[in-house]
Amino acid sequence: MYKQIAANKRNTALIMFFFILLIAAIGWLVAFFMHDYWVAIWVLIIATIYAIIQYFASAKLAVMMTGAKQIRKRDNPRLYNTVENLSIATGLPMPKVYIIDDPAPNAFATGRDPAHAVVAATTGLLDIMDNKELTAVMAHEMSHVKNYDIRVSMITFGLVCIIGYITDLAVRMIFYTNRHDSDDNSPVGVVVLFVVSLLAPLAASLAQLAVSREREYLADASAAHITRYPEGMISALKKLDTHARPMHRQNPATEGLFINNPLRKGAVNNLFSTHPPIEKRIERLEHGKNSF
Repeated sequence: MYKQIAANKRNTALIMFFFILLIAAIGWLVAFFMHDYWVAIWVLIIATIYAIIQYFASAKLAVMMTGAKQIRKRDNPRLYNTVENLSIATGLPMPKVYIIDDPAPNAFATGRDPAHAVVAATTGLLDIMDNKELTAVMAHEMSHVKNYDIRVSMITFGLVCIIGYITDLAVRMIFYTNRHDSDDNSPVGVVVLFVVSLLAPLAASLAQLAVSREREYLADASAAHITRYPEGMISALKKLDTHARPMHRQNPATEGLFINNPLRKGAVNNLFSTHPPIEKRIERLEHGKNSF
């Protein structure tokens, strides 16, 4: 477990480096086509600044994108007390607690470190889980906090968001240049447009997959270890599988934050999902439950 925590900290730096490198490559392609290499320099500078800003702000952005609302103990004592008890049991700082008004059962954790963590659950999750199952799910999320998975997920989330914005900007710049530069009617612009619009989002998706599926297995096992009751996590996963449904606010950038895939099921979504199949997660817990 400690090796996984150290690996997650290293992955943060690697993803940040990959992010800056990818944005620089996109900037260079656009600059090459526009015959203005200052474009690449400015894209790299802006990407670096953005990487720093999003490190501190992406948790708030994720909360906004999911529609989560912060609660106090009086708003939902059951959820708040569950998180508070787990905070004491794990020795972690008390995270901010949020609720998402959505019938799809799900939960997520985010933040740059345990001192700035956020955990959230949907109303659908609270409706179908009994107290032991809810404790297991929130222990899973607190495990992501403890294992520093939240930092890796947060960086990846910011990466996926900005790649979409940069790709859209590149497409608009190339179209603008094609329309206003009568001396350059070569097909190079079309090729560059195709490469940028196709490969950049694909690269962002692959970066999202860099958040290893093993972290979900680790969080499941950590939750069973914290609660000393693996049956609670197994039962919760079975309910998540049975009652799974897409969330109202869907965004591929936030997929990796949730305990269960919040997107519509499909071949493409399954291929690029950051989540292992629930049946395999249950199988691992069943196989190792006597060791918790």
